[in-house]
Amino acid sequence: MRAPGLVASLLSLGLGLALGPPQEAAFSCEYLGPAERLTFTPAARSRWLAPMVRARGPLDPLYGTVRRFLSVVQLNPFPTELIKALLNKPSSVKVDEVVRYEAGYVVCAVIAGLFFLAVPIAGLCFCCCRFHRRCGGRVKTEHKAMAYERATLMGFLLLTTFVLLVGMVCAFVTNQHTHQHTGTSVHAVSKTLLGLQRMMSDIPEELQTMADQFSLPQNRVLEDLDGVGERLGNLIHNQLKGKVYLMLASIHSLGQALQASMDHLQTLNATIKELQDGQQHLESAVRDHQQQLLTLLQDPQCQGNCNEILSQVYTLALGANFSQVQVTELDDALIVLKGVPEANFSSMVQEENNTFNSLPLLIGLQTANMVKDLKRAVSGQPEGVRMLATGFPDLQATSRWSQTLGELEQCSRPFLKNMRRYETYRWIVGCVLCSTVLLVVVCNLLGLSLGTWGLTAREDPSHSEAKGEAGARCLLLGVGFSFLFSAPLILLVFAAFLVGGNVQTLVCKSWERGEILEFIDTPGNLPPSMNLSHLLGFKKNISILMAYQQCRKGAALWKVLQLNDSYDVDKHLDISQYASKMQHELKGFNVEIKDLDLLNPEARQDLESLQSSGIEKINYSDFLAQIQKPVMQTDMQQLIQDLEKLAQSQVRREQRPYLTNIGQESLDRKDSSELEQQLQEATQELRNIYQEKVVSQQNLMAKLNLSARALESAAPNLQLDTTAVLGNITFLRGELPVFISHVMKNASKCFMNRELDYFSQYVAWVREEVTQRIATCQPLSGVLDNGHVILCDMMADPWNAFWFSLGWCTFFLIPSIIFAVKTSKYFRPIRKRLSSTSSEETQLFHIPRVTSLKL
Repeated sequence: MRAPGLVASLLSLGLGLALGPPQEAAFSCEYLGPAERLTFTPAARSRWLAPMVRARGPLDPLYGTVRRFLSVVQLNPFPTELIKALLNKPSSVKVDEVVRYEAGYVVCAVIAGLFFLAVPIAGLCFCCCRFHRRCGGRVKTEHKAMAYERATLMGFLLLTTFVLLVGMVCAFVTNQHTHQHTGTSVHAVSKTLLGLQRMMSDIPEELQTMADQFSLPQNRVLEDLDGVGERLGNLIHNQLKGKVYLMLASIHSLGQALQASMDHLQTLNATIKELQDGQQHLESAVRDHQQQLLTLLQDPQCQGNCNEILSQVYTLALGANFSQVQVTELDDALIVLKGVPEANFSSMVQEENNTFNSLPLLIGLQTANMVKDLKRAVSGQPEGVRMLATGFPDLQATSRWSQTLGELEQCSRPFLKNMRRYETYRWIVGCVLCSTVLLVVVCNLLGLSLGTWGLTAREDPSHSEAKGEAGARCLLLGVGFSFLFSAPLILLVFAAFLVGGNVQTLVCKSWERGEILEFIDTPGNLPPSMNLSHLLGFKKNISILMAYQQCRKGAALWKVLQLNDSYDVDKHLDISQYASKMQHELKGFNVEIKDLDLLNPEARQDLESLQSSGIEKINYSDFLAQIQKPVMQTDMQQLIQDLEKLAQSQVRREQRPYLTNIGQESLDRKDSSELEQQLQEATQELRNIYQEKVVSQQNLMAKLNLSARALESAAPNLQLDTTAVLGNITFLRGELPVFISHVMKNASKCFMNRELDYFSQYVAWVREEVTQRIATCQPLSGVLDNGHVILCDMMADPWNAFWFSLGWCTFFLIPSIIFAVKTSKYFRPIRKRLSSTSSEETQLFHIPRVTSLKL
């Protein structure tokens, strides 16, 4: 049986907190729920420029190394005065100022010039030397340290070749990256210009599209007003259902507890009477049978453990004594509770629940006339929303910008097309230059391989010196290629270095620091023909740096460009007229609630009878004390088994022969047979008593134990629960009308706020669309950011890495020439070789001559 003590306690606490001060719970709008999120059709077209970012890759360390190298080459700050003079008066620019600024590049030019002159001259000298067989010859005499010298030179040549190979691979890769990124950048430039053109031309149309979507929240409010009465009723229902449902659940639980208590009381009363009657019959039967067993077991002819069983029979008596239990209090409680329960608590709770659930329909009928007035208050479009598009400042300027951007895009197409073609030529030249380095690397590796092969086969008497000779020739061929290609390589490397280095140090580095934008903003730096404010038709001079910073933060276009300070989106989206009209109409909302009793008279009478029954005063411990005792003090099942064994033992003794005369033997057999039969009959009778009376008493005691324990646990709290439920019902019926009236007024306010939230969503959406998508200048900052990525990250970095890698290879041609020439002579045949390689001093081996003998 479930006791409703916890439910009643929670109900009492909940009603005390919720209905005690109505003002605290009335302002809670959580039961009404938030307004649904409206889905507006995006007015801004898909014209956003995706931010361009160069993906990180394995070449980033190389790019960083080149940038640090260029920072060392160009230590001078941004040349503001020099560029100012170059833009305004090119004739006034002095060469010494340019040389002073480009000092690092001048030093590099001197180094490149020396390389350009020295290496070809050295090549000519080497050719003359080879012509006279003086350079790149062979080792004339083998000596002790020759192996170490040869191994050292081969190692240095191999290391130099590896450096050339790495540089050549980097040059190939960066050349390909430059080619790919150039094509991507050319496409991005055209796409950027078209995106800016669409952004300017679509602004008026998109603003009008947003103004037309004011009907979406307006129609949604009108739809909600169709069922506003039921919605407010649902709100009141949701506010009260937790308390009312808890009360009804407590009543239902208490009704179940009442029914269960009555069932247990009746079971307790009937069972205790059956136990008392059964105990009298059992006691009489056990007493009579005990005497019979005592007589049999005390017979002299009884053989076996008769004395043991005799002691068990002496203790054969009743255990539990239910005649000692007082049932006066139980009888008094049953007299008070006679006929209880009269009410059907389940049916009553269902009826009250249906009455409470009909509140939304009742309130809907009472508020029907007020809904019509509210619909008239929200119909129509505000003047500010209707003028949203036409009020945008200087629409002619946006049209002019769009036309200018379109013309610029058309003019850029031939230039971009030529740029792609020239980039293809540059890529081919870069591949050819990388191939020349690759040719030198192949010659070195092939010469080292053939030379090493020739050295390993030199100990074989039958070997040929052709392999070593071929290796030496391959090395000298690589030397010839190095001399031949060094001059064009250094010229092209320096030209690429001069262009790419100045782009990085003069443009990219200054762009990252903001020095270029500061230079443009400074009055007088740019000639009048390059003034952006004048070219774009602005009435005021605009700071490019400040505009860029504002655009990155998402500022509106008209604020950044200072077109018209009077344009205010919030002024065009004023919906205060809707709020004032709806608030005025909703103030008169009020309803009346009837027919909610919660507890009918019959149910109240049942609970009052239970309250005065006194079932908590019944001494259930007396019942439980007797239940803990066994029905019989002796284990009757064990006694029956012992008696059966004793009877069987009498049979076995009957079959045993006796060393007496024949007459005495016959007499013993006769007496044992009678005793056996009597024991078997007594055992069967005892078994019948156990099965018919003892087992029945045990079942009744188990039934009594269940009811007594249930009542013992439920009775102490049942009176408290009944008192709490009756008090809470009285309190709730008195406070419910006042609470509902107060909640109704505040529910109207909650509904008002909920409907206004639809218009707030529209206002927020329009503000976000206008300031962040339609009339935002963020794409302008995106254009500058993408331009920096295109010029510096996607073009300048691979370009600079290309000439850096190729220049790396070009300068390493010098050690390659030296080590190749030195190594080649060790691969050629040796004219005089050592005769021994022992640690002693080496001597030339002389073949002995044959001399004539004198006889």
